[in-house]
Amino acid sequence: PAGVKRQLTGAFAPDLIFPMAETLQALGAEAAWLVHGGDGTDEVSITGPTAVAMLKDGRVTGAQVHPEDAGLPVHPLRDILGGSPEENGVAFRALLEGETGAYRDAVLLNAAAALVVAEQAGDLKAGVEMARESIDSGAARRAVEGLARVTSAG
Repeated sequence: PAGVKRQLTGAFAPDLIFPMAETLQALGAEAAWLVHGGDGTDEVSITGPTAVAMLKDGRVTGAQVHPEDAGLPVHPLRDILGGSPEENGVAFRALLEGETGAYRDAVLLNAAAALVVAEQAGDLKAGVEMARESIDSGAARRAVEGLARVTSAG
């Protein structure tokens, strides 16, 4: 999007991450991670390695990140597969209330990556701790509730 200078974006195929990063660079982005999970997901994967094209300091470089880089365990894909919208809503509310497990770890990992791209966290471990504190303090729940009020009022 126009004006967005930093972003974490998933790609549905690994061969797209470098062209996407180079396109964002040409459009004026300052920092970005373009990711493709080794499990086929278009996010930073909690199930194993993720291929990353990183745009930083005017250069695009390749890397691989792993949940353990963030201090998180690896979880099997079956533990994070979504269900119906109602089931996903229940799981998301449980996460915001502090329920632990694969779903929470996947959210922590992706939030950590976004915080690193935004230069709010120095590395994935620090980003996980920031995201964990946001959930455990209730700040994340309050932010979601506030967003829900704003969007339902419009």
